[in-house]
Amino acid sequence: MNRVNLITLGTNDMVKSHEFFKQLGFETSIRGPESSPFIIFFRNEGSRIALYPIEELVKDVNRENPPTISTGFPGLTLAYNAKTMEEVDEVLQRAELAGATIVKQPKKTDWGGYGGYFTDLDGYYWEVAYGETWEFDDVNMLVIEDE
Repeated sequence: MNRVNLITLGTNDMVKSHEFFKQLGFETSIRGPESSPFIIFFRNEGSRIALYPIEELVKDVNRENPPTISTGFPGLTLAYNAKTMEEVDEVLQRAELAGATIVKQPKKTDWGGYGGYFTDLDGYYWEVAYGETWEFDDVNMLVIEDE
């Protein structure tokens, strides 16, 4: 096992979350009626993300002994790797206009890059970052070389 094919985010409002991510530029595929979708898949490059009702996701994890839904930091971040510092600024501005909360304004990082963070409508943390030496493959995935 050496890959992650799908990241599923539990959401409190499928319709609002769908609109939020569409405003960020994600292409999606809806299962069920648009007014109350069962699941929404993102047709993004590289990896896949899905939105799923959080109460159903909790049941899917363990119906008999469901995990509690945390309202604090979930211990998970998602990342968008930009190709320029200007792209970092543009993505964070677009996220804020779509309803995100900027939790860390973009700035130079201690590892030599540039980036910031926002939280989406359900409180998931998204890092938007750029690294001067980063390279991308033909499907826009960050190339991570073994050292």
